[in-house]
Amino acid sequence: MIRLTYASTAVMDFNPENLLTLLKICRVNNAAKNITGILLYLHGTFFQVLEGDEAAVDATFEAIKQDTRHKNVTLIEKLPITERVFPYWSLGFVKLEAKELSGIEGFNHFFEKDLTPASLVSHKQVIAPLLAYLHSKLLKQVTLESTEQPSVQHEELPVQHEDPFIQLLHRIIRLGLKFLALLMVIVILFGIMDVVYVIFEKITLPPFMLMTINDMLETFGAFLAVLIAVEIFLNITVYIRSDVIPVNLVVATALMAISRKIIVFDYKELPAEYVNASALVVIALGITYWLIQSKE
Repeated sequence: MIRLTYASTAVMDFNPENLLTLLKICRVNNAAKNITGILLYLHGTFFQVLEGDEAAVDATFEAIKQDTRHKNVTLIEKLPITERVFPYWSLGFVKLEAKELSGIEGFNHFFEKDLTPASLVSHKQVIAPLLAYLHSKLLKQVTLESTEQPSVQHEELPVQHEDPFIQLLHRIIRLGLKFLALLMVIVILFGIMDVVYVIFEKITLPPFMLMTINDMLETFGAFLAVLIAVEIFLNITVYIRSDVIPVNLVVATALMAISRKIIVFDYKELPAEYVNASALVVIALGITYWLIQSKE
């Protein structure tokens, strides 16, 4: 495996569109030959690194020399390597300014005025630090791209619609949902008051400060009723938000609701078929919720 570094002079001024076209073609060709590397374009000069199998790199370099879009193709160095500097990029590309490079220790002001194929050959000492800098630059680009990925935007009732009538209906429904959300907050507050009342009632009736199993089940039911109300509130607000998709919330609410029923079941009175059917619903909802979460 080798690393081949060369420089050349563009015969035309490469604008961003020209560079993008060049990169697309080169990346496809390099990937087919398992060649990696990087391309730097500055002041009309191309600086490129190719890493891979010697035969593949040599063949690629010969084809590059025949390209009429540049001239003065000059081999800077060709070295045997055991590992690649740019293993993840079929052809990485870094947009730099000369001042940015000249500010790096050891480069002095070389890149502001002397970036030509001939000068790079006569100043090979800048190649190693330049490769290290370009490698770190690519890694930073990857990190920024991964952290700046846009979140999924999804609106059940978008306020912008191509049909004005549908847009009006969406706005009306969104107002209605806001009112429902307000009502649900009131229900949640009453539910909390009911939980307090149930607990107070159970511990103040004889036997004092003691709760039977039935009392505890009734208390759990009051707690779960509040939690379900909270989930319903979230489901309502989902329709007027754009940062979530409501499927997982709907499934979670259904799972909590059926779980609440099971907790307060009177198994002495209910038929076995009813209990078994409820268990199957819980299993189905649980699997569905797990699949949704694992997909995300």
